[in-house]
Amino acid sequence: MPTVLPEANAVSQSDKAEFRLTGLHVLAMLIAFFGIVAGVNVVMIRYALTTHSGEVTAHPYEKGIAYNAAIREAREQEARGWKVDGQVTRSPAGKAHIEVQARDAAGAMLAGMKVHALLAAPADVKRDHPIELVETAPGVYSGEAAATAGAWELELTASRDAKVMFQSRNRITLN
Repeated sequence: MPTVLPEANAVSQSDKAEFRLTGLHVLAMLIAFFGIVAGVNVVMIRYALTTHSGEVTAHPYEKGIAYNAAIREAREQEARGWKVDGQVTRSPAGKAHIEVQARDAAGAMLAGMKVHALLAAPADVKRDHPIELVETAPGVYSGEAAATAGAWELELTASRDAKVMFQSRNRITLN
């Protein structure tokens, strides 16, 4: 009787290793999945905390509560009839020069005021430039700050005897 030799490429059932999904495999897959999710969360939290917050005003809740007082102050300011003209120019060295003229309702210059300016970046509080303006002539106040070209908010506040008498906010463009 002839003997049959197995083919060289043929694999017997006993030689074939069968893959079996065990509890250890499932545990490793779960740990890998949740490890990746946790890693992505850590990266996203880091970016959320270190990039721009989007906040454009300090203490927005407190400002919201004081809204009625702000309306009352705006009506008082309007009743005074003051006229405050501001001019902002930018030097070739990159400095923004601010000059403000303040007049009362009769047109007389308002001397002896404490005038504060804020050159505010519209969407980034970190780039704001507070400027204390100095009275250079009766009713004329000026100051400087380093500022790049672009859109800015110019906030002016004039006070006398620690009471705010005038406030304004205007969008300007520095060239």
